[in-house]
Amino acid sequence: MPNTRSAYRQLKKSRKRAQRNKAVRSELKTRIKKMKKLLAENKLQEAEEYFRIVEKRLMQAASKNIIHKNKASRHISRLHTLLNQARNPSTN
Repeated sequence: MPNTRSAYRQLKKSRKRAQRNKAVRSELKTRIKKMKKLLAENKLQEAEEYFRIVEKRLMQAASKNIIHKNKASRHISRLHTLLNQARNPSTN
């Protein structure tokens, strides 16, 4: 336990931030899974619309340092590649 009042307040803030960050990371994982599921089911129209949402949320998380910017870019790149492969299956 913290020894001073300011350290205690800092601990409370830290726990609150950690909880918020965990929720955002969980949301990102869920959105990525849903995107992959849409692509697996060949729902291209829905997947294209949903990709914009996923991309935006990944970049928001990266800008707030919840995830690393390179990790966000990597996820976006891989999802975009999957989307392009689903659009043009002959170029695989």
